[in-house]
Amino acid sequence: MDHIVSAEWLNDHLNDENLIILDATIPKVGGKLPAEELQDIRIPGARFFDLKGVFIDKESELPNTMPTPDKFAAGCKTLGIRGDSTVIVYDGHGIYSAPRVWYMFKVMGHENIMVLDGGLPHWVSSGYKTEVKTPEGEVKGDIEVNHQPHMICDSSLINEIRNDESYLILDARSEGRFNGTAPEPRKELRGGHIPGSKSLPFTSILKDGVLLDKRSMMALYDQINPEKKRLVFSCGSGITACVIALGAAIADHPVEMVYDGSWSDWGRPSELPVETLED
Repeated sequence: MDHIVSAEWLNDHLNDENLIILDATIPKVGGKLPAEELQDIRIPGARFFDLKGVFIDKESELPNTMPTPDKFAAGCKTLGIRGDSTVIVYDGHGIYSAPRVWYMFKVMGHENIMVLDGGLPHWVSSGYKTEVKTPEGEVKGDIEVNHQPHMICDSSLINEIRNDESYLILDARSEGRFNGTAPEPRKELRGGHIPGSKSLPFTSILKDGVLLDKRSMMALYDQINPEKKRLVFSCGSGITACVIALGAAIADHPVEMVYDGSWSDWGRPSELPVETLED
């Protein structure tokens, strides 16, 4: 199954009957927004998928916790998403938060979801049309959820499997944050990484703002996971973990789970073990 589409493909299919385009842009950690010239435009017909206001568990003390299945379904129905919809998601940074939505749909049992490779920046640089963002009215959908809770894990499960040789935990944060040599943007967190995990910065699977081609992606994942262990993905708060989960899916490696709380959870002051470059 395809997990991404090109800007050319989307431009050719903009008027497809069952196509739903979602803009999942959020600020990066630290508040960085997309380039100024991209902030007030969208791909024609795109609907805003609100990761921070709607599709999130607001009762959680962690930054980006998955919504409940009922809340997810209710939010999708207001966007006109149906069970037979082909959903294309993008973000204004290129490849950042859109894979989180791709993974969320998978968790909720909707398989027909793909990420626009390169996002809005690549769409614009390719010369395709945009429109000014305007308020969107509700469009009724009928999506049904088939929840796959095993695709998400918490710290207790991570603590169980970190020494299990059949799993490999990959961390999408920068190498400096992984090693504990660069500060965490959330100052209350410890530095370092989950013992036994490996570093795979999400930027390492991108080139010039788009994802590596399939052959290059396979070579990268074959190098870091030669035994094709069951992959578990972590990052700062559950967003870019989904970028490297998307990369693994493209590379035909086993996508097992995303650690939803990621370092925002594990890195809090606690008795959970942490490794750094000095250990």
